Amino acid sequence: MTITLIIIIITVITSIAAFSNDKVFNDFIFYPPAVTHNKQWYRFFTCGLIHADIGHLFFNMYAFYMFGDSVEASFIQLFEQKGKLLYLLLYITSLAACLLPTYSKHKNDENYRSLGASGAVSAVIFAYIMLNPLQKIGIIFIPGIGLPSFIFGLLYIVISSWLDKRGGGNINHSAHIFGGLYGIAFLIFAGYVFSDYHVLAEFLERVRGFSSRYF
Repeated sequence: MTITLIIIIITVITSIAAFSNDKVFNDFIFYPPAVTHNKQWYRFFTCGLIHADIGHLFFNMYAFYMFGDSVEASFIQLFEQKGKLLYLLLYITSLAACLLPTYSKHKNDENYRSLGASGAVSAVIFAYIMLNPLQKIGIIFIPGIGLPSFIFGLLYIVISSWLDKRGGGNINHSAHIFGGLYGIAFLIFAGYVFSDYHVLAEFLERVRGFSSRYF
């Protein structure tokens, strides 16, 4: 069983349990004042195991499933015995990393809460983009249909930044942005330390080759 599938199963079970159990929901959700005043740092991680509703859960796990297996397989190919561990580390650490800007902004905001695995899923998607910059991605996260992934990723960051600045709504666009950027940084660092594969150089070379066809 893949790490991706194990994460999906755990997340689905926990999320469904939290739908009908207020204690699980309230104990797991990311509530910045609880971190600031009660040192409940675990909330950086547990909030990724719960979701607002079935639609929120389905969309995140669907996107994760579409890209996770490919990224996990690539990690195993690039990092061999360390591949599965590094892939798991990418997912777990991105849960917290994507929320650091959110925490800095809302550390004493008693009205703010955040939940969902979107930041970690964004990290996995952007790791996929770095490894497969010319593979097409559609607007509903279907590989093989749509824009080259590096263009999709750029548009995703630009639109998420605009939505974050505009404010309003219940979506934490900041977590999407910083989750994606963290996924890129993690992969580049892991490639530099644990592999001979130069992630950034290979990415730029493929993008340059693509661009030369049109410019």
